[in-house]
Amino acid sequence: MYNYEVHELTKLFFFGEDIKFIEDEKDYNENGILIKNYLKQNEDDYFSITEIVSDGKIISKYLVSSINSIDVKRDDLNKKIKVGIKQSIYEAISNISKVEAPWGILTGVRPVKIVHDLIDKQIGEEKIYNILINEYKLYSDRARLIIDIAKRQRGFIYPLSKDRFSLYISIPFCPTRCIYCSFPSNSLEISKNYVDEYTEKLIYELNMVKEFMENKKICTVYIGGGTPTAIPTENLDRIIKTIYNLFGRNNIEELTVEAGRPDTMTSEKLHMLKENNIDRISINPQTMNLKTLKLIGRKHTDEDIVKTFKLARKTGFSNINMDIIIGLPGEDIRDVENTLEIISKLNPESLTVHTLTVKRVSEFRKKISSYSIKDQEIINSMLKLTKKYAENMELLPYYLYRQKQMLGNFENIGYSIKGKECIYNMLIMEEKETIIAVGAGGVSKIFYPDENRFERVPNVKNLGEYLTRTEEMADRKRKLIDTI
Repeated sequence: MYNYEVHELTKLFFFGEDIKFIEDEKDYNENGILIKNYLKQNEDDYFSITEIVSDGKIISKYLVSSINSIDVKRDDLNKKIKVGIKQSIYEAISNISKVEAPWGILTGVRPVKIVHDLIDKQIGEEKIYNILINEYKLYSDRARLIIDIAKRQRGFIYPLSKDRFSLYISIPFCPTRCIYCSFPSNSLEISKNYVDEYTEKLIYELNMVKEFMENKKICTVYIGGGTPTAIPTENLDRIIKTIYNLFGRNNIEELTVEAGRPDTMTSEKLHMLKENNIDRISINPQTMNLKTLKLIGRKHTDEDIVKTFKLARKTGFSNINMDIIIGLPGEDIRDVENTLEIISKLNPESLTVHTLTVKRVSEFRKKISSYSIKDQEIINSMLKLTKKYAENMELLPYYLYRQKQMLGNFENIGYSIKGKECIYNMLIMEEKETIIAVGAGGVSKIFYPDENRFERVPNVKNLGEYLTRTEEMADRKRKLIDTI
C-alpha cells in the first residue's frame, strides 16, 4: 500500500541508493538497512509504527499512535492513513540520518497547492502554518515561504474559471543540448531542415485550437522550448503574428518568449520581438562562469550574456527574467557568488533559481560519476546566498516548485519585483487554469474547477512523430475540452 509515495519519501534520505520493497521479512538478506512499517487497527482507529533494523538490531523506531487525530483538513481516511505512514517513516529515518528533508513528508512537485486548497477551505493562516509544520513536517522557513507565495499569487489566479485558458507554444530546437536538459530539444545542427515544416504544423495546430476554444477567453501565452529564439527570425515572427491574428493581441494579458541562449539573440531578433509587443523575455545564463558554460555544453561566453542583456535593454525591454542553476558540476560558493554579483549589476526584473535536478533522460544522468556534485550543506549555503541577493535586488518569491532527483531535497524559486511576476508561471505551477499546449512535447492540462482537478493531454515528444500526427494531437485536446 502506498509503495510509490513511500519510495519517493525514502529516496529523499537515500539519494541514488537502491530501494527495494519486500513482502516478507525472510526475503531480507541483511545487506543494507531494513525499514519495517506496520499499520494496525485499534478499535475504530489505526496506528502506524516504523522500525529500522541494521545488523539485526532496531536502531530507530517511531509510532504515530492515532491516525484519526491527523488534521490535514481532509476527512478521507485513506489520505490520513497515507500521511500517518509517511510521518512514522519520516521520523524514524530522521532519527538516524544526517540528511535533512526541509520539505518534510511532501514529495510532490507543487507544495504551494496545499496552501491554496487550505485557504479555499477558509482555514486561517496560523492554522495552515501549524498543519504544514505538525502534519506535513515542513521546516518552519519552508512553511512560511509557501504561505507567503500563495498569498501573493491569489490576486493573479483567482477567481477560477472554466472559461479561461492560457496557451503554451513549444519550439523544440536549440543550438546545442545542455548536459542536464530533459526538455524536448533538437540540435539545430541536425534538425535545421525541419524548422520550416515544423512552423507550418504548429500554425496548423494553432488554427485547430482556435476552433475548439472559440468560446473560451485567453489569458496568457508562453513561448518556450527548447530555445524559441534558436529558429530564424521570420519563423518566430510568423508564429507570433499567427497567435495575434487568431486570439487577438489585446485579449492576451501577458506574452513571454524564452530568449534563453544569448548565442541565439541578435539585434534583428530583439527588434522583431519588441515590434510584436512581447511583454516579457527570459535570458537564461544558468551560470556566469566560463568554465562551467563549456562543461554543460554552452557555446557562448559569460560576456555574451552581458552583451545580450544590455542589447535587450537598449531595444526597450523592461521585463527581463534570468535563470540560474545551483549545484552545477564543479561549482563552489565563490562561483555562485560571481554569477549573482554580475546578475545583480544587470538588475533584471525577475530571477529564477533552479536547484540542479538529475533527470533520467539527460546526458548528465548517464555521466553523473564523471562530475563533481556538491553535498547538501553546500547546496543549502548557495541557496541562502541567492535569497540574500534577491532581497538586495528587491525581488520577492512569487512561485515555487520541486522536482524528483533534485539535489539536496530543495526547490526552485521564482523571484520578481512587484508588478513583474510571470502570471503564466503561477498558473502552470498551481494548476488552477486550463493550459492548452501546442507543438512537440507540449503537455495540455484541462482544468475542472468544480472538481479541483485536471486532465493531462500530452503531445508526442519526437519531432518526426509530431510532424506526421499534428491533427491527432489537436483532436486529443478537443475531446476533453468538450467535457469541461
